[in-house]
Parts: sequence; C-alpha cells; structure tokens
Amino acid sequence: MSEEAKNIKPIKNFKTARQEDLLQPKIPPQALDVEKAVLGAMLIDKRGVNEAIDILFPEVFYLPEHQLIYQAIFSLFQDLQPIDFLTVSQRLEKMGKLKEAGGEFYLVELAKNVASAANIEFHARILLEKYIRREMIDIARKMEVNAFDETRDIFEILDEAEQQLFSITQGSLKQAAQSVDKILMDVKNQLEEIGKGDKLPGIRSGFPSIDEITAGWQRGDLIILAARPSMGKTAFALNMARNISIDYKIPVAFFSLEMTAQQLVKRILSAETQIPAEKFRTGNFTDEELKILNHKISVISNNPNLYINDSSMMTIFDLRAQARRMKSKYGIEIIFIDYLQLMHASDKMKPGNREQEISTISRNLKALAKELDIPIIALSQLSRKVEERNARDQHKRPMLSDLRESGAIEQDADIVSFIYRPEYYGLMEWDDDDEASPTHNEAEFIIAKHRNGKTARIRLKFYNEIGLFAELDHHLPLTKEEKSVFESKINRMPDIDPKDAFGKESEDDFPF
Repeated sequence: MSEEAKNIKPIKNFKTARQEDLLQPKIPPQALDVEKAVLGAMLIDKRGVNEAIDILFPEVFYLPEHQLIYQAIFSLFQDLQPIDFLTVSQRLEKMGKLKEAGGEFYLVELAKNVASAANIEFHARILLEKYIRREMIDIARKMEVNAFDETRDIFEILDEAEQQLFSITQGSLKQAAQSVDKILMDVKNQLEEIGKGDKLPGIRSGFPSIDEITAGWQRGDLIILAARPSMGKTAFALNMARNISIDYKIPVAFFSLEMTAQQLVKRILSAETQIPAEKFRTGNFTDEELKILNHKISVISNNPNLYINDSSMMTIFDLRAQARRMKSKYGIEIIFIDYLQLMHASDKMKPGNREQEISTISRNLKALAKELDIPIIALSQLSRKVEERNARDQHKRPMLSDLRESGAIEQDADIVSFIYRPEYYGLMEWDDDDEASPTHNEAEFIIAKHRNGKTARIRLKFYNEIGLFAELDHHLPLTKEEKSVFESKINRMPDIDPKDAFGKESEDDFPF
C-alpha cells in the first residue's frame, strides 16, 4: 500500500452532500408577497376578481389567513354580491372567521398596498405553480412512507400516487379560452387541407360507406359501438383496428377487458388469412394455410402500429393513466375499448348504483378523448329488451333506449352506433322499404346518434367463420373445392350465368 493511501483516515458518520441537503429544514414553495398582491387587487378592482377567480381556489394560498379571505371573496362572487373591503369584512364576520383572518386592519393593509389589478392573472398563475410544487412534495413524502411499508402492495402504491398526481392536474390546470379569430384560422386551415383531395378530417375506418357518413373518426369524439352478444362487435372493432394500423399506418391502442391479447391476435389472423377461427383453436392447418399464415404474420409484424392491453381488472383511472403513457410513448391516435361494462370507476368504490358508475366512466372517457385529442371507440352491451321485441313486427333492430345500464352513455357520446344481424335471429329477409333481399352473411351498421352529422343504416358483408366485415359488394375468393364444383356446373350448363352457378337467386345471396 502506498504512503499516500496509508495516510487516508476513514471518515466516521459519512453523509453525502445530497443527504445533508435533505436533512436541512426547508420552507415549502410559496410567494407571500404575491398572495397579498392578488388578494389586494381583488379587494379594490372587480376586474381582478373576474380574471383570477377561475384560476384560484383556497388551497392555492399558503397562509391560512389568506385562504379564509379568498373563501369570503369566492362566497360573495357566487352570491353575485359586490366585493370590496367592507363586504369581505362582513362576510368573514358572518362566517365567524374575521379575527382568524387577521381582522379588519389586515384587510385594510392588503387593499392599501396595491395600486391596481394589472397583471393579476400572471400573479395568480405564480401562486398556482407554488401550490402544485407543494402538492408534489407532499405526494413524494407519502410515497416514501408507503414505499418503506413492506405490507403495502407496490402496484397499489403506484396507483395511489398516479391518482394523486392526476387529481392535481384535474383540479389545477384548466384550458384557457381562445379568441374566435384563432379558432377561425384553425378551421380555415383544416378545410383547406380537406379540399386538397380525398383526405378526410378524421381517421378512416377502412369502410368507405361508413367514412362517407362520418368523414372519419373525429378527434376528441367518443364513439359508442353497441350490440347484443354474438353480433360481432369485437370482430368489427378488430377489423377497424387492423385497417387503421396496417393500411393507414396510424398507431392504435386496443384495450381488451374480455379477451387475452393472444385471442385477439388469432382473430385478426383469421380475418386476415381467411382461415376459419376454429382452426386457430385446433391447430389443424394445411400446408397451404401455413404458408399463408406465415406470410400474413410477417406482414403484420412489419407494421407494428397496433398496441394491445389485455388487463382484465381495469378502472377508468388505470385506463386514463395507460392511455396517456401510450400517447406519449407510441403516439397513439385512436383508442378502442372492449368493453365499457367490464370497467369499474374505482377499486375503492363501494358496491352501489351501477348506473351511476357507468355514467362516471362514460364522462371520463369523453374527457380523455378531448384531453388527448383523439377519437375513442368504446364497445358496449345492449340490454335484453332487444330479444323481448317481436321479431316479425320490429325485427329486433337496436334503439338508443337499449343501451345498457346508463342513459349517460347516450348523452356523453358523439356517435352511438349499433351492429345488427337479422340472420342471427333467423330472419331471412331485410325489412327495408326497398325490395326485400336475403340476410345471409350480412350485417347492418346503424348510426343512431350523430352529434355532428346525419344518422344512417349501412349494410355490410359479415363472414362469421373468420370474423370479417367488408363492404357489401365484397366477395371472398373461392376455395379449391368450391372452384371445382363451380367449374363442373358451368361445363354442364354453359348458358348459366356464373353468378347463378349454385342456383342462387341473386348476386347478394352469393356466399363468397
């Protein structure tokens, strides 16, 4: 050992500079002079109240005396009463808090030390920033205590911390009003972009007949896709997610509370390869099917724009937190949720009014769509009232009143749509005003509510075995066996139109 090393003496009770810094007592972030200036301005000028009242709330002020004074000011504002030194003093006295707030002398001092309400909005936002910093410090301290508690579940601690941070954002950061001239310019630019070609203002679904009505799924919209079980709502949502992520290269988030990610991918592959879903359960593929399957897997894996979350026990807060992360990390531009009734408002919510809980969820989904500026498509169940209707008279077509558990879903949604398959109920012909046509391999996409457009009923093809929706004029390619039968019938009956080779009455009834 070198002489220099021998002369180094161990340091007892060593603490890093950072540790010593943490041990020093600190005053929480605050700006008392700004607090006095804001309250003084509100006491002498009505404009000061109007500019700051939407930004501030009592807890923003650091001093308890200032919190009480602001409570009195806010109370007078709510009651449409004038706000000045005298009225605030009287309101505090009525509240029994005048002495606690510093007395009349302190109110006089606040009013005397301010010349005008100029810059009050800027000063109010300084106070808001200080409040957020204090709250973050408080949350960090609670997290530290909880993290040391080995009896607490780590994911429960994380969820609690995220919820507290989110509550600060919700309660504190509000969108300011925009001047109409700026909004007009944004609208003008958007209309010019649309007019340049066939570009839609929204996200294409992959179904031109639907996009023609909706102009694509619009940013900030909540779209409800509802149906009875076995109607194909998950298949339809997956078809759209596939079209958007692969054909249009747009990042998509798919939250599945009912099925696993593996099950969803199998259904996508079934529709993509046109191999019956049953084979994905048994694994009995032919060599030709395996080649097709491997090719499609390669195509989809080279377009990684679909992100699936299959958490089954998810609250609306969990979804909001996950959605924000995915938006930040992957640039998500549209969200699918399958399905709304499987979600809960909160882990800690006591069993009670389910309708109220669904209302909370739908309101939060609409708020999330606006916050992230993306469309959200939420799948929903319909009530059994559909089955109770007389099939011959009403054809069991869904209505807005069939939405399950909450009228708030209809209220919050920008678009409410249904999927209806009369074939499922044994109805062989459509009940349109037009000439009757067969219902085999067909479905109807119903837009029952459209806040910014018209309602419509759109007929689509639906191939149940592979879970594929397509435009009405779409036909699947024939299998080898079908081609053989098809060609043999044509050879025997050369005068027969190929469309009628199977003895079908019309092209609409042609199964492929």
